[in-house]
Amino acid sequence: MAAKNLTSKKLEVYESILMQEKNQAQRIINGIDEIQKRGAKNRSGDLSSYSLHQADMGTDTDQSEKRVYLLNKEIEKLNKINLALKRIYEKSYGICEICGKYIGARRLKIVPYARYCIECKSREEKNNRRRP
Repeated sequence: MAAKNLTSKKLEVYESILMQEKNQAQRIINGIDEIQKRGAKNRSGDLSSYSLHQADMGTDTDQSEKRVYLLNKEIEKLNKINLALKRIYEKSYGICEICGKYIGARRLKIVPYARYCIECKSREEKNNRRRP
């Protein structure tokens, strides 16, 4: 089944799902950005920009690194969502970019921004594991 066979109604459903995910990702990104702007010490009421104890510094650093990791993951997800929305508008949504076959509805329900069918994605991951 080619993606051209996706009805306008189905495309609207996927667009709505993607927009919800996009809004959620944007809220997470904005929240992390706000926290990073304020800095760890401003939230605690400490006027110093440095922790007084090594354990505090380690905790602050660890929390900051976790936020940066999450921020990067959400930005990556947001980019994938935007590309999926573009494919919807171009009427190419739901077609595997590797083999050209339709991406199953179950896969799109779980990963609405999927670019590959499950077979091609599995092959890609297997190939990436083999590379040093």
